[in-house]
Amino acid sequence: MDMESDNKKWCLKGNKEFMAASSITVRGVLDMLREKLNPEDSRPLIPLGHGDPSPFSCFRTTPFAEIAVSDALYSGDFNGYSSSVGILPARRAIAKYLSSDLPYELSPDDVFMTLGCTHAIEILLAVLASPNANILLPRPGFPLYEARAAYSHLEVRHFDLIPEKDWEVNLDSVETLADENTVAMVIINPGNPCGNVFKYQHLQKVAETAKKLGILVISDEVYGHLTFGSNPFVPMGVFGEITPIITIGSISKRWIVPGWRLGWLVTNDPNGILKKHEVVDCLKSLMNISTDPVTFIQAAVPQIIENTKEDFFSNIVDILREAADICYNRLKDIPCISCPSKPEGSMFVMVKLNLDLLEGIKDDVDFCSKLAEEESVMVLPGSTLGFKHYLRITFAVDTSYLTDGFDRMKAFYQRHAKIQ
Repeated sequence: MDMESDNKKWCLKGNKEFMAASSITVRGVLDMLREKLNPEDSRPLIPLGHGDPSPFSCFRTTPFAEIAVSDALYSGDFNGYSSSVGILPARRAIAKYLSSDLPYELSPDDVFMTLGCTHAIEILLAVLASPNANILLPRPGFPLYEARAAYSHLEVRHFDLIPEKDWEVNLDSVETLADENTVAMVIINPGNPCGNVFKYQHLQKVAETAKKLGILVISDEVYGHLTFGSNPFVPMGVFGEITPIITIGSISKRWIVPGWRLGWLVTNDPNGILKKHEVVDCLKSLMNISTDPVTFIQAAVPQIIENTKEDFFSNIVDILREAADICYNRLKDIPCISCPSKPEGSMFVMVKLNLDLLEGIKDDVDFCSKLAEEESVMVLPGSTLGFKHYLRITFAVDTSYLTDGFDRMKAFYQRHAKIQ
């Protein structure tokens, strides 16, 4: 070893903000749980913690999507750089796709193509992070919003979702939290982590509350149209004439291709409020110095949307409905877990953990850690999502895995049940 180099004082230092932000993400917590797995357990891992159904054959994407990507790649026409906001055919196709559910027409200029929804969140929160600004986030919610807000030095304030009311937004708490520095509120519909689907009337009240407060609504609709209960999916953009809406979406979930990393950020702003306040110009400017989604994936979007048959979507929804029913019914066999609201959309359910019925389990993180270690079952602790003593369970897996997983969870409960 070079002693001179070894004794050299290097002017290097890792940014601890990155490590702090990463520790509260879903991936960060699941990595921690993965370290708890017993390597001597020969049973297959039951992955009920992460919403990625793509490894299971029953969730394979439509061949039309695969052909569209192949055609775009082999055409040789999309090997170059994209426009910073995305190529026009993709933006035009997304505008048409989303406009079919709206009372007005979106323009391609309203659409910004992103490297998945994660990129859309990064871009949007960075744009909104002016000095002293704050943003209202749901609790429970998706922790990437907290992580990116912290990175952008954007203050976070949490409003509650109400379990007893099918996880509706507590609009009174929204009004209490907001002040002159509040720039936006976030809703996730269909819900991650709760599996809820907001009713039309409730979304209208959200829009009216936002208008009253003079704030933007960010509507995360990555699970759009993945609904299987009594409430249909209503895009928040329907209420764009009440208050400005920015919609975040992607092909990741509806087409079951999260690894393709193709999303969008869309301004629903028929009154031009976002343009007047230079939000649109800031979005364009930031995207000029950001990363573009892969060009040939963008180029496949028009064909993916146009050629995918309705039976593909209905089949995916049927699989999710069956899995949600299995999940909801099997939870009744585990006394320490209760489900406040049956899931009606997305790929998740949020359930309450009763620690009084368990021996030697400190909290939801401890429950998940020991469940991974003893049963090779991974579920996400609610603390990660802002709701302590809850769990998030994904049911978007092959039903055989789901059945096996609940058998193991029941055995885990029986092993740790407090003797009455």
